[in-house]
Amino acid sequence: MIYMDYHATTPVDPEVVAAMLPYFSEKFGNAASRQYRLGWDAQEAVEQARSEVAALIGAEAKDIVWTSGATEANNLALKGLAEVTMPARDHFVTVVTEHKSVLDTCKRLEKQGRSTTVLAVSGDGSIDLDILRGAVTERTAAVSVMAANNEIGVLAPLAEIAAIAHARGALLHTDAVQAAGKVPLNVAASGVDLASFTAHKLYGPKGVGALYVRRKSPRVTLAPMLDGGGHERGMRSGTLNVPGIVGFGAAAALAGRCMAVESARLRQLRDRLLEGLKTRVGDLMVNGSLTTRLPGNLNVSFPGVDGEALLVSLSDDVALSSGAACTAAEPSHVLKALGRRTELALASLRFGLGRWTTLQEVDAVAARVSDEVMRLRAMSPV
Repeated sequence: MIYMDYHATTPVDPEVVAAMLPYFSEKFGNAASRQYRLGWDAQEAVEQARSEVAALIGAEAKDIVWTSGATEANNLALKGLAEVTMPARDHFVTVVTEHKSVLDTCKRLEKQGRSTTVLAVSGDGSIDLDILRGAVTERTAAVSVMAANNEIGVLAPLAEIAAIAHARGALLHTDAVQAAGKVPLNVAASGVDLASFTAHKLYGPKGVGALYVRRKSPRVTLAPMLDGGGHERGMRSGTLNVPGIVGFGAAAALAGRCMAVESARLRQLRDRLLEGLKTRVGDLMVNGSLTTRLPGNLNVSFPGVDGEALLVSLSDDVALSSGAACTAAEPSHVLKALGRRTELALASLRFGLGRWTTLQEVDAVAARVSDEVMRLRAMSPV
């Protein structure tokens, strides 16, 4: 099978596996055990990984709080902030194309008495900053905007958004899962106050994530979602997943070293894939801006095709999706927000190219997808 769903998850890099292995059986200590060498070794490994993740995003090591993944990080950021900012600031601003772990968290906050403004996007998936400026008020606790969209790859202007939020005394949270390790990201320089990450999107293991929490200028305070020991600066109690954290750190360090070369290669492959599809299929629609976009992302709608039939016909030899892994059975809320009608949203494919994608695979997938699109169009009564 040719794998082209790198936005859903990534295979763990062999270098990352090698870094993790000793912490399963040889250096298996609990990082909170401070009385003997096994615990010290685990704690040292955790702190090394904290520094490696921080270096990738332009943060300080002490700004990093470990979580079980980005969903937990998003929940901790928004719910934790909501608890400490009431009643003075009870309003949150987000965007209709956000990941469900942000949108559903905002719905939960509304049920608890907070208010939320969900902004629309333009036809290319971008945010109108003037509309954002008008939505942020003196009661706004935070603006939450993805650094890079997980379906259409569109990049957000984080520095400009931060300036708008800060002008009203609000904070900026960003779900930076898809951006980290793929495009340059400096949370301190761009004014980000909270940022969510996960290891398995950048060739690390599943089940481990992180939340960047700004410690100064201003110092951000969150109420914990999990109590029981006061781990992670009191924000996230629980025994740390030491092998996973070590893998996250190794993956972050590796991404930092190869990002520039890897991004340039993936951008070339992405453009070749699009050209191959255009040449063979003709009638297609690219979803999202091609100028401010992740280098390995392509999202295309094919008019006149039954989307479910297309995915089923490809499922034996090409791994693709029609949208986010957590909402695969529904028409993409992201594409609907761009104005795509339901049948066109369902007749869409998200191509995620990654570290092991080859030129030969790109050409093979362009041909395979095009053949199926043309076959299904020939069968369509429309």
